[in-house]
Amino acid sequence: MNEYIKIKSKEVSGLKNPKFSVSGDFYKKNIKFEVKADGKSISYDYYENIESFIINAILTKNMKKITLYAKLDDKLYELFTIKNTFFRRLINRIYSIFFRPLNKIKLIFKTIKNGIVFLWKEHHFLVPPSLWKKYFTEFINKIKVCFNMLYLNPFRQKDYLKWLKNNEAETVYEELTYQPKISIIIPVYNIKRLYLKECIDSILNQHYQNFEICIADDCSTLKETIDTLKEYEQQDVRIKIIYRKKNGHISRSSNDALSLATGEFVGLMDNDDLITPNALYEMVLALNKNKNLDLIYSDEDKIDMEGKRCEPHFKADYSPDSLLGGNYICHFEILRKSILDEIGGFRVGYEGAQDHDLFLRFVERTTPDRIYHIPKILYHWRKIPGSTADTVENKEYAIKAGQKAVEDALKRRKLNADVLVPIASTQYVVNYKFTKEPKISIIIPTKDLPIFLEKCLNSIYQKTTYKNFEVIVVNNNSCEKETFELFDYYKENYDNFKVIDANFPFNYSKINNLAVKESSGDYLLFLNNDTVIKTSKWLDIMVGYAMQEHIGAVGVKLLYPDDTIQHAGVILGIGNSAAHAFAGAPSNSYGLYGRLLVPHNYSAVTAACMMVSKKKFLSVKGFDENLKVAFNDVDFCLKLLDKKYYNIFLPQVVVYHFESKTRGYDTTSEKYQLLLKEIDYLKNKWNYILYHDPFYNVNFSLKKNFVLDKKERRINDEEDC
Repeated sequence: MNEYIKIKSKEVSGLKNPKFSVSGDFYKKNIKFEVKADGKSISYDYYENIESFIINAILTKNMKKITLYAKLDDKLYELFTIKNTFFRRLINRIYSIFFRPLNKIKLIFKTIKNGIVFLWKEHHFLVPPSLWKKYFTEFINKIKVCFNMLYLNPFRQKDYLKWLKNNEAETVYEELTYQPKISIIIPVYNIKRLYLKECIDSILNQHYQNFEICIADDCSTLKETIDTLKEYEQQDVRIKIIYRKKNGHISRSSNDALSLATGEFVGLMDNDDLITPNALYEMVLALNKNKNLDLIYSDEDKIDMEGKRCEPHFKADYSPDSLLGGNYICHFEILRKSILDEIGGFRVGYEGAQDHDLFLRFVERTTPDRIYHIPKILYHWRKIPGSTADTVENKEYAIKAGQKAVEDALKRRKLNADVLVPIASTQYVVNYKFTKEPKISIIIPTKDLPIFLEKCLNSIYQKTTYKNFEVIVVNNNSCEKETFELFDYYKENYDNFKVIDANFPFNYSKINNLAVKESSGDYLLFLNNDTVIKTSKWLDIMVGYAMQEHIGAVGVKLLYPDDTIQHAGVILGIGNSAAHAFAGAPSNSYGLYGRLLVPHNYSAVTAACMMVSKKKFLSVKGFDENLKVAFNDVDFCLKLLDKKYYNIFLPQVVVYHFESKTRGYDTTSEKYQLLLKEIDYLKNKWNYILYHDPFYNVNFSLKKNFVLDKKERRINDEEDC
């Protein structure tokens, strides 16, 4: 088993509340884990990356020996045993107090060293006065990062609780003129009284009171479950309950609960979860702003056994391709009942992914402008001991149900595609298929640098499986002899290669617009000359997406030569303009909410490798030639977004980009002034959306992606629904 699994760290920690943690890498699929304390299996939380894993388990002080097992082909292999002693936990606490701060000091010295090297390399210490403030601010921010002074990690519970204290304001309730009835449906099975009571009470304690609670008990055998239901049934006439005579699983039970519903809208809840007191009010407030909404959903988090909140899910606005990749909508949501009736409620046979299947069918009966996201935590998903173990045990069942749901959605939409499961999770990669290859024009601007261009062209012609393409190299004032020799070589050896001249001062937008006029393809692929293709089916996959009617620009995962991420989508507003998501992260990272694992919608993608149909390109009049160097691709994507197209990032397509990690610095005063000018142009043109990225939750920081600000971030609640 050692050849398949590498343990990187293992420890028991926590003086009062012991915890077992282990992380490692695995090199074979279908490996499952089991944690035992003194020979008895215990539940654990499991997080999996593409080739790595983290296991956390809550212990009690009387558990002495903790053993981790790996299960492969029905055989159980012992990986290691660790003792749970007070002395061992004390040593870990001492290490965290004394040695981890030393690591932070080490990071500070490393930051200072890197800064000195940069200033010498770029300026020989003769820094233009216009750049002094910029560099000083960046240095101070890096020092703050070393001491965790600048941002909060949403998945570090202490950080998240601190953020909640500063950012969750008390709701100011308004009078609502439109007050539709909302039916909350809850399938119930053998849940403890404590959790069921808190679940129902969280609904009864809502500020908005025009609701009913529709419960279907799925033939529970636990007496306290039935007794609790009987008690509440007598307490409030708005509580309706069906007692099933036979256990039928969650889809049948949910449909029985749905049959009791008389409300205009239906909300979905699990029998052990909670909604916040303002949850229904926020939903109806959105309806008062727009009565045509059919689906409204909110953000959510989890609540641990101590009643403390953790693991928030800050979601994007409606993202159709992200929804195909996994059920990011989840909870809390309300749906128009008439549409639920049209689609026949939940489908039997999709248990484990019944909500995902329901949402996929529901959105087909409405339009994007009738789907609304409230960026507030309105739902708490309870973490109960044993539930994670149950999920792990039934994981394969849920994965297959979700895969079937996505395949069905594609068939209903008359789309031919493969649905792949990249790792053992309920997330999916869709690769579209087609019978005839449309022609693709690959456009590569270049000025000399023949070494880079040759690597790029070699990778295209040697790696690419797709046949129907042309390569258009746009020569922008090259003067080196080797460059023209390279042009001649490819002209002589490939009949789908040509060079056009753009002999004018560098203007990225103008260069590419010129090339489009000379292109003969139905699809355009804009590519930097310092890239190397890694995925052989890159054009097949990209054009499959670009062919979809609703999709605008298609971007891919770009890696630096050291296998860290350079681009994985573009987020608006970061750094006062726009920035690449996950820059610097390891290439095999899972990414927040699976964003580096399966395709996700973004507002923009980089034109270093970007595909779009020529028809859509021309419909938005191509690249804006006022943006000569920076943000022309962002502007282009926003024009597509303005036309109601969805831009998308594809992690399954990988391209190396040999751009230096420090290239983002404009190290001369002239270049820096041009950058500022183009940032101002972008701001003036796009104003509101630049700081309200629909695919990046408003609760996240605008200083760095997918973290939380230490100080309060002002959120605009006045936007239209």
